[in-house]
Amino acid sequence: MRSLAVIAAFIVASLVAGCGLLPDAKDETAGWSANKLYAEAKDALNDGSYTRAIKYFEKLESRYPYGRYAQQAQIEIAYAYWKDLEPASAIAACDRFIKLHPNHPNVDYVYYLRGLINFNEDLGLMGIVSNQDMTERDPKGARESFDSFKELVTRFPNSKYTPDAILRMKYLVNALASLELHVARYYMKRGAYLAAANRAQYAVKNYPNAPATEEALFIMVKAYDALGLDDLRDDAERVMRKNYPDSEYYVRGLDRKEPWWKLW
Repeated sequence: MRSLAVIAAFIVASLVAGCGLLPDAKDETAGWSANKLYAEAKDALNDGSYTRAIKYFEKLESRYPYGRYAQQAQIEIAYAYWKDLEPASAIAACDRFIKLHPNHPNVDYVYYLRGLINFNEDLGLMGIVSNQDMTERDPKGARESFDSFKELVTRFPNSKYTPDAILRMKYLVNALASLELHVARYYMKRGAYLAAANRAQYAVKNYPNAPATEEALFIMVKAYDALGLDDLRDDAERVMRKNYPDSEYYVRGLDRKEPWWKLW
């Protein structure tokens, strides 16, 4: 038995030693100039070969760390990671570029890209199959997207990316307000009226101009009425009737079945 163990150990040692005798894989980029590396990386990016593009951009930055090619490579890497469905790596690349080059002429684009990455974060298979509404998802990505767009709009009001960022911010505001209402409706159905009122009130206070405000006020009225808090109910109704005098919620109720008058 001991001799078998010695033979086995000898074979393993031989295999390990033999690995060192294998020739190293040839680096096809050896000797490439910065211009050549960048051109090949861009071609790979345009062809949809994102993994190869990332490899070339990383080699470019490591070999030629100074100059415009290295800086541009850092931006392109962020975009390539995003297209390669690696949002965490893409956002990390954006944050790194912003930290290293806060005054770069194209830093506005990086803020915009960071907002897009969170805005269009992949839903995954179940999200695609179910056509999941963005307002029903974890709000973390939406909030981070909004913050990136807001920073872009605030710091670079004249950027060519600012008009689109503003439109996306408007959508995100309503998405975040609607998410609060998803939770508020959940509480209403289960009789947790105080929790429902608090979520609806949060939506009204934090997203006052969102279209979802109308429903939030209605939920507040209904929840306060169920709790017997007449003064709060009347205050919420007064605000709602002033701002939404023709609201359909007066007729159809919260679930499109219960009329407004059944509140009383």
